[in-house]
Amino acid sequence: MDQRSVHPQKAAPLPVRRLPRRGGLEPALFTAFNTVFMICLVVVTLYPFLNTIAVSFNAGNDTIRGGIYLWPRVWTTQNYKAIFATGTIFDAFWISVARTVLSTVLNIFLTTMLAYTLSRREYVFRKPITVIFVLTMYFSAGLIPSYFLMKDLHLLNKFLVYILPSMVSAFNMIVIRTYIGTIPESLMESAKIDGAGDFKIFMRVIFPLCKPVLATIALFVAVGAWNSWFDAFIYTSSKQNLSTLQYELMKLLSSTMNSNSNPTVAAGVGMTQESASDRVTPLSIRAAITVVASVPILVVYPFMQKYFVVGLNVGSVKE
Repeated sequence: MDQRSVHPQKAAPLPVRRLPRRGGLEPALFTAFNTVFMICLVVVTLYPFLNTIAVSFNAGNDTIRGGIYLWPRVWTTQNYKAIFATGTIFDAFWISVARTVLSTVLNIFLTTMLAYTLSRREYVFRKPITVIFVLTMYFSAGLIPSYFLMKDLHLLNKFLVYILPSMVSAFNMIVIRTYIGTIPESLMESAKIDGAGDFKIFMRVIFPLCKPVLATIALFVAVGAWNSWFDAFIYTSSKQNLSTLQYELMKLLSSTMNSNSNPTVAAGVGMTQESASDRVTPLSIRAAITVVASVPILVVYPFMQKYFVVGLNVGSVKE
């Protein structure tokens, strides 16, 4: 017998191809371009807010000259003193906080409950009810019928006029319902097998899994409730103790715009005729108002941001 058939020769190993090293000019150019682009993006994003802060701490008469960028030219706190000169600002601040918190909590809970109900395939009337809610996004009765509706409901000059009209949102319902529709049915079926009812499934399964979308919706609702002032002007303008922060700031800005030609109005916003050098102007007071109105939202936003990029069913069953 041929020995070569008994002991076949081993094939020679293939040569190992080494990948080229990532060096040279191209990676360096890409890194440099990417760095410069991101720096420019950060500057463009931050500059308007930093400029507003600089103007808010600059003297009003000097602000008229222009040329203020990232640093105040003439430091002063007169703009903020004019804002907080009246005690109504603090009362209006707590009204805005209470309104924002209650509106956000109730809107999130009730809208999510409605979205879960309309996402169930076994619910017979889910399609016509959805159509009715969608129609409200395109058609509105208008301001005058809305005013008479609040009047007939005895909500004028009452705190509930801020809460009840914003408890349910059609747009938020559609967004949350779409989100719930992507949750695996096996989670709800397993809960039903264990004897859980619809409300328990909603509280123990649906609500926790909807944290990312609920955080996003909560931020939208909170910003809308915090920045709203027109409803206070329409429904509660005759009751000072229900005035909101934004409405008070709007009134202050309006009075400041008239202070240039009316010295008596200037005294009402914390100025005197003798303090003409420190007089606030519409531009400076508007910058200070922007900072005061933005700080609470900027404080809350970092705690909500982490939910924006969280996966839908982290740690749950995948189908």
